[in-house]
Amino acid sequence: MPNFDIVSKIDIQKLDNAINTVRKEILNRYDFNNSKSTIDLDKKEMSLHIVTEQEMRMQTIQDIIISRMMKQGLDASCLDVGKELYASGNMVKKDIKIKTGVDKETGKKIVKLIKETGMKVQASIMDDQVRVTAKKIDDLQDVIAMLNTKDVGIPLQYENFRN
Repeated sequence: MPNFDIVSKIDIQKLDNAINTVRKEILNRYDFNNSKSTIDLDKKEMSLHIVTEQEMRMQTIQDIIISRMMKQGLDASCLDVGKELYASGNMVKKDIKIKTGVDKETGKKIVKLIKETGMKVQASIMDDQVRVTAKKIDDLQDVIAMLNTKDVGIPLQYENFRN
């Protein structure tokens, strides 16, 4: 029976390139002149650590990160922006988690969306992905088309398309 997997992954190399471009842009911007802003990408914990002087600069850095991610072809909805933490002195620190994998809540939401369509497909949650199985390939393609029109909160990719 034909099937495919719904996953949520992010290309770490593209994200690393985007963050390096953000660092260079901040060094060259006039409004960040003499700034002590730092941006670190933790690839093991999948998070960004941003430290700067003002909340306005923090928001500007976030906007630059999102625009650079878009230019690299990455979906900015994978960023889980938390609340700001105040580090020592007048510095503002923020940790941004990078969401990877389909969590249980999102998986249930995806399965519910698929079942509501009434198509003859079966969807099941397997660890950090959702597997969709059907008798016809056309039904699987209809599921992909339907999910592309819906917003589930994370970027979705479709892989392991098999007959």
